[in-house]
Amino acid sequence: MGRNMKNVLVVSFGFLLLFTAYGGLQSLQSSLNASEGMGVASLSVIYASIILSSMFLPPILIKNLGCKLTIVASMACYVAYSVGNFYPGWATLITTSVILGLGGSPLWSAKCTYLTISGNLQAEKDNKRGPDVVNQYFGIFFLIFQSSAVWGNLMSSLIFGQDTGIAEIPEEDLKFCGAGSCEYTGEAVGNSTRPSDTLVNTLLGSYIGVGVLAIIFVAVFLDNLDRDAAREFRDNRDPFWTVFLATFKHLSDKRQLLLIPLTMYSGFEQGFLAGDYTKYYVTCALGIHFVGFVMICFGATNSLCSYAFGKLAQYTGRAALFGLATVSNFSCIIALLLWKPHPDQLAVFFVFPALWGMADAVWQTQTNALYGVLFHEHKEAAFANYRLWESVGFVIAFAYSNLICLDIKLYVLIGVLVVSMALYGLVEYKEYKNPTVREDNVSKKVPEKLIISETKF
Repeated sequence: MGRNMKNVLVVSFGFLLLFTAYGGLQSLQSSLNASEGMGVASLSVIYASIILSSMFLPPILIKNLGCKLTIVASMACYVAYSVGNFYPGWATLITTSVILGLGGSPLWSAKCTYLTISGNLQAEKDNKRGPDVVNQYFGIFFLIFQSSAVWGNLMSSLIFGQDTGIAEIPEEDLKFCGAGSCEYTGEAVGNSTRPSDTLVNTLLGSYIGVGVLAIIFVAVFLDNLDRDAAREFRDNRDPFWTVFLATFKHLSDKRQLLLIPLTMYSGFEQGFLAGDYTKYYVTCALGIHFVGFVMICFGATNSLCSYAFGKLAQYTGRAALFGLATVSNFSCIIALLLWKPHPDQLAVFFVFPALWGMADAVWQTQTNALYGVLFHEHKEAAFANYRLWESVGFVIAFAYSNLICLDIKLYVLIGVLVVSMALYGLVEYKEYKNPTVREDNVSKKVPEKLIISETKF
């Protein structure tokens, strides 16, 4: 195994451990801390803080510390959120949510930058196309990373399944489940029983331990690939405002502007599954101990499809995969509008997250890879924009979670999806007319007058 592949695996398993803890905890927030909407509010604050950090932190930290140290420091911010859940209250949850959010954008931007650097180094070594190797590395990363949903949710379901207070949900309460639910009008969700404090603390302690292990693993085994570049930057650093404005200057690229709705949709669709599907379908009709099992189905499908699509993209192109994800999500949304969840239809509860996981695998792998390919010369600013706009989608999805009816949320998802695909199609058209080419792994635009003989990317 080569050095670059080893580093990809270290990053991937580090994120697997970290998000085994955070991902499982995020899936439970709307049900576990349902009082006054505190759990969902904390998720909204997390992504609002990520928006704030996206504006200036990623370029500053990555260029000064390098990708490795940025990843390690940011991981510690995620562990802080698990600690805050030991004492769930507005002060503790909101404070640790802000800490996590400030570390979120640098973490993901550093990861994307690190994988892109590794992919380009390996492509140069093997005399291959940079985008193909980068795409493959993102596929490997998401294959491993997305399985975190399996392990984190398995932990929650096995621990909460020991609760002796689990009871059958009365038939009259099931009418409040599904698209007919409109909690802000006063209608209660069918089943909102919280597990015992002993079981909750056991789960949180396990999540904290896994998160600390992730930090140690990455700190010890990840190579500091851009150490020299970071040192050179510290010695010849640009003025603060130059770095601060890098994220916003990147918006002068029309392709970035056109990709904003697509990037936001990634936040919308993940926010819906974590905040609404788990609460209004799963917890409501089956109970909170089923949330983990259902989300395992999402994570397993997501993980396998992430790897498969990373490989498949070089044969089908990214547009075909985006089309598949669009059809899958659109079909699920229509079905969720019509379906009335009932415990007797147990298999159906798993079908939706499986299809959602397949679609999310496309949104994650292909959108990340698309940013890496289109904006190679401005990786830090581009991936900071990615996290910025994805986080805007999360903030909106979680912020209106307790304010509008579930059917309206589903219609919003349809609208954002349609707009996203229309503008993404325009980006692909622009790339077809004026392709981005790579020479010696450097990305640049082809002058208009030279496009005659270069017809595709």
